[in-house]
Amino acid sequence: MTETDTPTIGKREQWLVARRALLEREKELTRQSDDLARQRRELPRVRVDEAYAFETNAGTKTLAELFDGRSQLIVYHFMHGPNTPEGCLGCTFATDSFDGTQAHLNGHDVSFVLASRSPLETLNAYKQRMGWSIPWVSSEDSDFNRDFSAWTEQARREGTGWNFGTPSGAWVDVANDQELMALSVFVLDDAVVYHTYSCYDRGTDVLNSAWGLLDRTPKGRDEGAVPGWPRRHGEYGDSGPSAT
Repeated sequence: MTETDTPTIGKREQWLVARRALLEREKELTRQSDDLARQRRELPRVRVDEAYAFETNAGTKTLAELFDGRSQLIVYHFMHGPNTPEGCLGCTFATDSFDGTQAHLNGHDVSFVLASRSPLETLNAYKQRMGWSIPWVSSEDSDFNRDFSAWTEQARREGTGWNFGTPSGAWVDVANDQELMALSVFVLDDAVVYHTYSCYDRGTDVLNSAWGLLDRTPKGRDEGAVPGWPRRHGEYGDSGPSAT
């Protein structure tokens, strides 16, 4: 936030008037969000005929087996590939936020896994380092990431790729293979897997509760203002420019 962006200092009564006006806009946004959620649920389902093969701590599993007895599956494409020494910082930041949601999602008939192209032993080592409990599977020997646009090879092959080929994905360097983050959602109906939803880029913001909290602070996200942020938890030291 720059000096010119600094809000005026007012009385409590002034704040209350402004806050009530903002509340109306927040309520409208909530209604729009509810309507968008309905439209997501109404998207056509696309049958997934490829079984795929994932390496898990319980052995090789198909996509259908990742549902683990539930009817819905969320897959977070975590950027950790065969040539990646360690997990992506942004994906790590996001996973910190939703790692603790497993019990709640499972109780609502939803399974949630991370999927990456690195070997399983590499993923397990990073998972242990970060202290996560969320299931993490390796799609190393399958086309899963490519088929669901979480790998730039797909962009070259089809000319579309990440974020549905929109300009917001223009930063992706399709001249070199690289991992991409994404969220894919599936449903299992009568033993048939269907793809129902995918999102990329800022469509995944909702996964990270830290962004929502920062959006409610005076300085907001203020990206770039804090050097070396975000980091892996445990790498902040005393953490923050004014830690006390």
